[in-house]
Amino acid sequence: MSRLIIYYSQKGTTDLVAKTLAKHLNADLVRISDLKNRDGLKNKVFGSINAFREAKTDIVPQKVDISNYDTIYFGSPTWSGKPTPAILTIIDRCSLAGKDVILFATMNTNRADTNINRLEEKVKMRGARVIETFAISTKNKSPEQLINDTEAIIKIKDLTMY
Repeated sequence: MSRLIIYYSQKGTTDLVAKTLAKHLNADLVRISDLKNRDGLKNKVFGSINAFREAKTDIVPQKVDISNYDTIYFGSPTWSGKPTPAILTIIDRCSLAGKDVILFATMNTNRADTNINRLEEKVKMRGARVIETFAISTKNKSPEQLINDTEAIIKIKDLTMY
């Protein structure tokens, strides 16, 4: 079974979750980069507004070939209760017809459910079948705690079977 994890991470917490998943699930990784500057308070505010409005953004890579993968993971931090513009942009560029998808969100607040719900709507519109979702709280957690939380989710959700 071949797995691919496509994710966006600004500060590294979603990156740590994605890398932990990849290590334990023998999955390939594609980190999406947003070409807009999202650093600093002003840019963070505009980034949150863009997420809330579901604005698209310039990303690298512009497209990802998912044709050789059975299961696709999409991961995103939660901004204003929504997925990031970068992850929404890449989802809109993927043909997900017939693909099994697992969605995950990281969050500092308790609004990951709206992020996951929107991701689920987006991938289903692209033809995917969502087989699992999960969220990981990152607030005040050390890297070790995030790794442990991710490993626990792998076991609880039995992600090795997909």
